[in-house]
Amino acid sequence: MKVVIAQIKLKTADFKFNAENVIDKASKCDCDLIVFPQADIEDLGGKDLVLDENCRIKQHEFYQQIADAGLNKNILIGDILIRNGEIEVADDGYFNICGNKVYVSDTYIDDVECDLYVLSKNRYYAMNTYKNFVDSIECHFNLIYVNAILMADESVYAGGSFAKNSDNKLVLQMSMCKEDIETVDFSRTIQFFDESVESQVFDVTTFALKEYCENTGFKKVVLGLSGGIDSALTAVLAVKALGKENVLGIMMPSMFSSEGSVKDSLKLSENLGIQVVKEPITDLFEAFMLNRERLHDLAEENLQARLRALILMFYSNRENRLLLSTGNKSESAMGFGTLYGDLAGGLNLICDLTKTNVYKLANYINRDEEIIPQAIIDKAPSAELHPNQKDQDRLPEYAVLDDIIEMYIEQNKSIEEIYLKYDKNIVDEVIRKIYRMQFKRHQGCLGVRLTERSFCNGVNLPVVQRFY
Repeated sequence: MKVVIAQIKLKTADFKFNAENVIDKASKCDCDLIVFPQADIEDLGGKDLVLDENCRIKQHEFYQQIADAGLNKNILIGDILIRNGEIEVADDGYFNICGNKVYVSDTYIDDVECDLYVLSKNRYYAMNTYKNFVDSIECHFNLIYVNAILMADESVYAGGSFAKNSDNKLVLQMSMCKEDIETVDFSRTIQFFDESVESQVFDVTTFALKEYCENTGFKKVVLGLSGGIDSALTAVLAVKALGKENVLGIMMPSMFSSEGSVKDSLKLSENLGIQVVKEPITDLFEAFMLNRERLHDLAEENLQARLRALILMFYSNRENRLLLSTGNKSESAMGFGTLYGDLAGGLNLICDLTKTNVYKLANYINRDEEIIPQAIIDKAPSAELHPNQKDQDRLPEYAVLDDIIEMYIEQNKSIEEIYLKYDKNIVDEVIRKIYRMQFKRHQGCLGVRLTERSFCNGVNLPVVQRFY
């Protein structure tokens, strides 16, 4: 039996696109069986669309359109088999295809007797989990795992489909974030290609932005360029996803902005070839504070951030540009951002990257040539909201902070375990802030999930609580 895996792009509730893509790919393949990812609305991030009766009707019509296409082969879409113009559902998970016993499931079960096991479950991307997932499957039968390519709100399904033979040897591994159609040869073994995490994250975030814009109608984006690493990284990702002609950077220096920040932003824009506009906020700030007492307090710092958001939203509305927010996971955990200020935006590409991982990705981008100016990478992080401000004035060192965040949030370790590594007072303060700042994250924009336990999804902390 000649088997083909079709790792294709699908779209949430876009039944026309999905059906046409399946039919197009299936019609071009010479095979006995072609295996597609799950395409039911609940498997494509449809959430409560599954409760919509009209949506369920369209779901059935999707399968019927493929059945009516008259393709002379077995087409397996998730756990639905289409052959001879008929739509079939598995009998206790089993299909008889060309005399082969094919078992289909969305979970891996070791004690199944079959000729071919099709593991069909759209799996969202999370850093440092893919290889473990491949290694966790030890099979005594030929096996295919198929994953879709799509962005479904915060989750990105990034492909990485693969196949193993009955000796548990890898025989096929597909790329991430790319459509791929491959014939499976269960006799030809290969070595696992362990792509770097930074390369994966670069592909996932740029794919997410491109898909978001394609599905929501945006063609251009705007973001603030502060001269810092977060906005610089976001600008690079935006250019990769949409092209330099579709990215606008706004520099909004204040009376506290350093000359270096402006210079670094201009150098970044030159390296990327993007349009940049300068909109100083000092006069706006002074006009608002004209008859008010100057206390140099948090209210005045937040005012600067909110004035910048006003400018960014003006460009977003006037030019129909998606505003990209640029805060990272470390800042989000500590509430180091201003509601209706620098937290404003429609999408955040790096919200699930700690500051440490932001630097890793920036260095990966600069691996062959300087795209992000080295001065931006080397400078001490600062919001520049008062003279000589540094992030570390209010936060622990990022190496410590990020490790605590990863241990507590991503690895779900107990506080007592974290005490063994770090000072109790620092740990308590970090965890207290994680809980106390949930109200800000609750109002944040949509972000790209990159970890299994992300503030985007997977971590559901109460806003109102008295425990921390």
